[in-house]
Amino acid sequence: MKISFDRTNGEIDDIIDDLMRRVKVHHPEMIRQMILSALKSGQENDYLADQKLMRTTMKEMRFTNKVFAPYRQRKKVSIFGSARTKPEEPIYQKCVQFSRMLADQGYMVITGGGPGIMLAGNEGAGAENSFAVNIDLPFEQEMNPIMQGNEKIINYKYFFNRKVAFLKEADAVVLFPGGFGTLDEGMEVMTLVQTGKNPPIPLIMIDDDDGGYWDMFFNFVRDALLKRELISFEDFALFTITKNPAEAVEYINEFYRNYHSMRFVKEKLVVRLNKVLDTDHLQVLRSEFSEILAPGGSMRLSNALPEEQDQPDLLLMPRLVMEFNRRSYGLLKALIRRINSF
Repeated sequence: MKISFDRTNGEIDDIIDDLMRRVKVHHPEMIRQMILSALKSGQENDYLADQKLMRTTMKEMRFTNKVFAPYRQRKKVSIFGSARTKPEEPIYQKCVQFSRMLADQGYMVITGGGPGIMLAGNEGAGAENSFAVNIDLPFEQEMNPIMQGNEKIINYKYFFNRKVAFLKEADAVVLFPGGFGTLDEGMEVMTLVQTGKNPPIPLIMIDDDDGGYWDMFFNFVRDALLKRELISFEDFALFTITKNPAEAVEYINEFYRNYHSMRFVKEKLVVRLNKVLDTDHLQVLRSEFSEILAPGGSMRLSNALPEEQDQPDLLLMPRLVMEFNRRSYGLLKALIRRINSF
């Protein structure tokens, strides 16, 4: 029997429906499709390694959602940096200071749970304000002493699941100097925001006092990428560099001063706000950011759209709705900063 996502499976559909009723699932249509996906995979693929990958991915993502769910209303900052940074190094102490300031202002931090900058992030925020999303490696990645025994630890087999958690749950990402892993995470954030696969979020690079790391990165981006027209000038809005932890915290605070979040509803981009804009503000945005609109597109103030009923906790927020060109994501971050300036 060939399994279909449509309700053409006869008795199989009835069995799945009965099973979901018995165990009382949320969003049964979503769960039904996941069950059918597993059955279809079992029919189509006899290669055991593929099935193991799908099984482990599902289990890891389920546990990720379970751990983070109680803290959904708190903003979180993912912190990356070298596992080899020593506690006596100034950049380690700078990370401790930064994460402590975050916790003092109500943020939680997400680190990889290992040594170095990860330990500094958990140390500054404290275990009660920290998550550790750990990866199973044969070296460098034992759980740090701050997080040992914490209920907010997740151990991953696959890097890609871990990366999803780092970004899916983050309201901001902060990079301290690090190796390939740190650069990989930073490039991924920029790529996902640049292409619209992740909503705009603050990406902050905190450097040594002498600017010996991220300033060199900036020079490379400017001299090697921009000059060859491999990126656009607006892409520099995707990240910011600072040597001052307090300045980094203020940048995150400012990013969410009025802007709350966004989502697409068909061809419309819905920007959710903490406080309503007036018609003068709207006119300024139309004048300064007309080029981010699709041809013939408009920009208007709105209440929640009918399609947003699936997020009831956000329904009362005022909106800015536009037909975005789905290309100018650097300018979209500039638009957010402009909204926050009113």
